[in-house]
Amino acid sequence: MTSFSSCCPADGLAWIDALAPERPDVFVTPPMPGVAASGLAGLWPVAEWRLETGGGLEGLKAFCDASAGPALGFLSYQAGFPGLGVARRPTAFPEGVFRTYGAVLAPSPDARSVTVHAATPGLRDAALRLVSGARRSPAPPLPALHAPRPSMDREAYAAAVRCAREHILDGDAYQLNLSIRFDADWPAGSDPQALFTGLLARRPAMFYGMYHDAPYTLLSTSPERFLRVRGGMVLAQPIKGTRLAGADPVAAARALRASAKEDAELSMIVDLMRNDISGRCAYGSVSVEGHRSVFLVDGLLQMYANVSGALRPDADALDLLWDALPPGSVTGCPKARAVELIADLEPHHRDAYCGCLVLRLGPRDLDSSVAIRTACHDATSGTLGFFAGSGIVVDSDPHLEYEETMAKAAKFLALARRNTP
Repeated sequence: MTSFSSCCPADGLAWIDALAPERPDVFVTPPMPGVAASGLAGLWPVAEWRLETGGGLEGLKAFCDASAGPALGFLSYQAGFPGLGVARRPTAFPEGVFRTYGAVLAPSPDARSVTVHAATPGLRDAALRLVSGARRSPAPPLPALHAPRPSMDREAYAAAVRCAREHILDGDAYQLNLSIRFDADWPAGSDPQALFTGLLARRPAMFYGMYHDAPYTLLSTSPERFLRVRGGMVLAQPIKGTRLAGADPVAAARALRASAKEDAELSMIVDLMRNDISGRCAYGSVSVEGHRSVFLVDGLLQMYANVSGALRPDADALDLLWDALPPGSVTGCPKARAVELIADLEPHHRDAYCGCLVLRLGPRDLDSSVAIRTACHDATSGTLGFFAGSGIVVDSDPHLEYEETMAKAAKFLALARRNTP
């Protein structure tokens, strides 16, 4: 698109609140210690691609290439199943949607200004009117959820873990990710966007995403990068290994790094991610750095590694993304068999959970997150669905895996505890 651009002062990411009446799609990294703000919000969609009717990968690339501007979208957990030779399970939730916009807004690295890029001067000015003067105010109360209903209770989840271990012992897989889905009644009159901005203010994480596709609103608070491509340089940052930070995060981090089980979980997925990106990367360019790095988010210590490579000159960043679906850190190894076993062990659909949110800037530039710590509001049923899970290996303790799963769901479960007398 022809771009008409202007910049105005900003008070952090308060301008996202100001966009609420226009139902923006958002993919942002909030400013945090040592982390610069980035990402963008899209207003007034001008074109849309849907996986069910859009011609797969080649259709998506053609859609994105038809616009000079950025595209925002998501791909569901099942979007990559055909590439694995695995059948998708029927679900009402869309498998993938991408959009281009009449206007996009991007924060400066210090979040002290926001730049508007628009297709026309009129759209630019309309966006500026929305965000000019937006100021941070005390975060409003978060909505109180009613009666979250888990797809598996403690004993059912423990039984699924034991079954997963049997599959591992039988040689069917060597790691499986198992999740629980929670469905909670949504309070009448509450706006799901208020939950998004309220959590963004209170519980920052690397990748906040919001996507509207009526009757659904996808709300992601993910700490995990899936794939970034910047000028053809590829970075994956799979997370595997979790500990409660507790009263002594330094000691907890030391214990996390020293755990043979957690190291095995991470090493398996790092090897899987190396394989997933190698087909589209230059020969010999794929490497691993920072193995067993640790960061803190949501009161949890998370362990990860940096898997990097150089995109081949004949490859598009979307080729790389498509080949790696669904993200390896939330499936297991080997991936095709893992997703088949997960379908047998989990009594729920994952929908967008464990898929990815994507910001595509150009043929060799994109960023994406793994859709974990993610919820979906369904306006038709009046519910909020959210998920959490853990990686299962041969020496997993079923009840400890359940506790880890509940800890990852805590930010959403806390909304229900607020409603408990």
